[in-house]
Order: sequence, then C-alpha cells, then structure tokens
Amino acid sequence: MCGIAGCFGAQDKETVNRMLDALPHRGPNDRGIHAFNNIVIGHTRLSIVDVIGGHQPILANDGRAGIICNGEIYNFRDLRQSLTPKYLFKTKSDTEVILHLYKEKGPECVKDLDGMFAFAIFDGDDFMLARDPIGIKPLYYGYVGDKLYFTSELGAMTLAGVDQVHEFPAGHYYTPKEGFVQYYQIPEIQDHLLTDIEETCKLIRETFIQAVKKRLLADREIHVGSFCSGGLDSSLIASIAAEEIPNLHTFVVGMQDKSGEVSDDVKASRIAAEHIGSTHHELIFTEEEYYQALPIVIRKLESYDPSLVRCAVPCYFTCKLAANYVTVVLTGEGADEIFAGYHYMKHYSMDALNKEARRCIGTLHNINLQRADRMGMYFNLELRVPFLDVSMIDLAMSIHPELKMRESEDGGDKVEKWILRKAFENTNYLPNDILWRYKVQYTQGAGCEDLGEKLAEMEVSEDEYQRIKEENPQAVINSREAAYYYKIFREYHPQDSILGSIGIWTGFDFTEERERVRGTVDGDLKHEH
Repeated sequence: MCGIAGCFGAQDKETVNRMLDALPHRGPNDRGIHAFNNIVIGHTRLSIVDVIGGHQPILANDGRAGIICNGEIYNFRDLRQSLTPKYLFKTKSDTEVILHLYKEKGPECVKDLDGMFAFAIFDGDDFMLARDPIGIKPLYYGYVGDKLYFTSELGAMTLAGVDQVHEFPAGHYYTPKEGFVQYYQIPEIQDHLLTDIEETCKLIRETFIQAVKKRLLADREIHVGSFCSGGLDSSLIASIAAEEIPNLHTFVVGMQDKSGEVSDDVKASRIAAEHIGSTHHELIFTEEEYYQALPIVIRKLESYDPSLVRCAVPCYFTCKLAANYVTVVLTGEGADEIFAGYHYMKHYSMDALNKEARRCIGTLHNINLQRADRMGMYFNLELRVPFLDVSMIDLAMSIHPELKMRESEDGGDKVEKWILRKAFENTNYLPNDILWRYKVQYTQGAGCEDLGEKLAEMEVSEDEYQRIKEENPQAVINSREAAYYYKIFREYHPQDSILGSIGIWTGFDFTEERERVRGTVDGDLKHEH
C-alpha cells in the first residue's frame, strides 16, 4: 500500500512533490520522485514486499522507463519466473514485474495481474495508467491544459490546480493512443450453472481458502493480522489465516454500556478468537472518543455521506488498534455483495437478487472500499479483501440465488449468505454460533449506531439544515446528520466545488440505497459483517 502522484505533459516536479507532501500516511517508509522529458512520477512507500530493495520509482533503460504502483500483485512470483529468462530484475519487488510485463505485452499486461493496484508506467514518451478490476486501490486524475495529473487521494489531487477531478474507472487502463480501455467487467449472471448444494459448497471452500491464503503475501518481518468482529465474514477469514499464521493477531472494537456490558461484536469475537486460537486484541471506545474521532474520519474519508461516515468511525478505531501490531490486515468487505448478505435483499424476488448483487459490486469502490482504504492508510495499514478476489466474483455470479438467500429451517426469517455458511458447516473453521450468527451492521455490533445522528440533532437545527441544503444544491444533503457532516467536511475541503465529477463528494446519491434498508437497519448497505 502506497501513495502515487505524477504528471504527464510537463516536468512539473514542484507540483508532484506538493501532492506527495499530502500523502505521507500512505507511505511512511520511503519516498521517491523521477523526471524524464515531460514526465514526472512520484511515490510514497509502505514497505511490505522487498522491504529493503523495493524503492520506487523502479526504473529501467537508464531512467528512460519506469513505474510507480500502489497495491500488491499476488501472482508476481509466477510472473517473474516466466519473465526471468528475458529480463534482468534489479529488485525482488512485485512492482518491477509489472514493468517488465509491460515490455513484453504492452498495456494488455494488466490482464495477467492478480491483485489490487493503481499504477503508472512510462517508456520513453509513451505511458499508461491502470486500476485494478474492482477499484480496491484509489486513483484520481485531472487536467491543466494538456498536462495530465494523477494521484491516490482527492485531497492531493486538488493541489495540482486542476479545474475538475475525475475518478479513474475501475477495471480500465489508459494510454494516449487508445484512451480508456476496459479490460475487466463484472461477469454476466449465469446463475443456472450452480444449483447443486454439495458442488457449490466445495467450489466456495476451495476458491475462498485460496483467496485468503494468497493475501498473506508479505516479507517475513512484516506482520499480517485479521479483523475479527465475531461476524461470519471477518471471523471466517481469520480462521483460514490462522491455519497459516501461528498466533494470528485479530482485532475488534466496541463500546460498553453504563452497566459495563460490552457490545455484541466484542462478545462474539471472543468466541471466534478462542476457537481459532488467535492473539486477540480489543479496543473499547467511549462516546466522547467517538465524537473526537468524527472530524478526523470525515476529513480522511473524503466523504460526508452519513452511511459511509457511520461505519468509518468503528473502522477507524479498528485500524488504530491493528496498526499497533501489524502492517497488513485482512477484512471482510465484499461478502454481502457477492453472497446477497444485506437484509433489504430479502425483499427482492429471486429473479432480481443476483442483479442487485452485481450492481452492488460495481459501487463498492465508492463505498466500503473507499472507507477501508482511507481508514487503513491513515494508520499506515494495508487492508486486503479476500471476498473480492476476481475468482470469487466469477463464482458468485454463477450461483443460483436460492442458494444465497434461503428460508430458515424453522420457518423464520430468511437466512442471508446461506450457501457461504453451509460451505463451512462441519469444517471446524468456526463454531456454529458464529457461522450462523444473525447479521448486524458494523455500527450496531460496535454499539455506536446512533451517536452521529444524536450529535447532529444537537449541533444543527432544522432551520440551519434547510439553509445548508439550499446554499449547496450540488451536494447530497438529505438529513441534519448529513448537514452536520458536510459542515465538518467543508472545514477541511473548502475547494470541493471542483469535484463535481466525483460521486462520493457531490454527485452520487446514496438516498435510494438508504431507503431500501429502512425498516431493517439503516446503513446496512454500507458494511459487511
């Protein structure tokens, strides 16, 4: 996990350095910049693979070619082995593999990469930008005349003096000759292919265990841990990781009430951690600490959407805790999208269920993945998401919806993610109490679901809410809570008027998603558990 910034079209080292100055949290271990002709690329590094030798930019041809990358390439060793006969490697870094693969295959090299990434390559005056299939790693760009600037975060992007910021689309690469090229799209639904329970369970187990284990990639001295909220998704990941990592560090946060009883996640996580034998860590935060964290979260999250902010606060505390022990942490984002895990989905017809799941996967880069990236990076922590392995997405689009959302055996409420639970039943990965635990949203499990709304009701009157809404028609402000977060947001991002093309700032309206979940748990769409 790192920060990147650059300019194609001018040797503007001053601006690129200024953008890198805004990204120290993304790369506390190293920093580098390189200029060639009308190209400048810069990098801030969080060292995970090739800690000693992996300085970026990585250059070739006496500095006439080079690469910067944010992310991890999980299959880089296999790729390197195939390239070694033809290319001289200077480092053991996964990033250098991309540079030589580009030499071999051109921009289409991106199709061979298994990982999460945003990178820039130049070779002479040619260049390309690329982002991973789902948009796990962030990338933004904008123009000043003919100069193309790019970087990892919106705040850094605004320092380039661009008129408008654009989000680089997931699953695309860009070259001056071809423009934007989509190299990946979420698979079409073929849910007639997998209807047999036993066959589907076997495929899920094999595919998911491999997805988790490949994400343990790191140098020996870099510690990898796992979130473990006591919910199905993170607990299952932690259990699989614990097979490979003795005394795996696991993490949970929550609150306690006036009687001293801790929130549901803390209770459940203790059961899961004891079962898998992890070294478990807890952080119990107070209401006052929640309020103190809120403006930091809004500033670093780069969004004021209430549903996103609410879940980002406990994520903030979990990352804060984890960063004391590990550099890489596994988390469960994506499970609810690919396995139909949201409560509102119980109201969908079977014909519509996988269509909705597919739609949700396509929005993750602006919701859960943005939250995970920004909160993790604030604490110099890399978050990895096994459920969003492309093989898992491919598999999920082939599973019949009746296996994902299924009537409970006792005739009660429908069971979401049924086939995922069934796949790991009787495997001893998790006790049944955790494997079949009822889904709750992050804020509910942590015990802080109403705190932001409560504070907003005290801080913003109805009249002020209406005024803020009228004065900012470009912003999506549909509640006093949103108005309060917007006020905080504008304190840190007064120049947000240039960001109209970015949905997470002004244009993407989450109202429809929130309305879907009213009557169940507000904000459920925004977090997996």
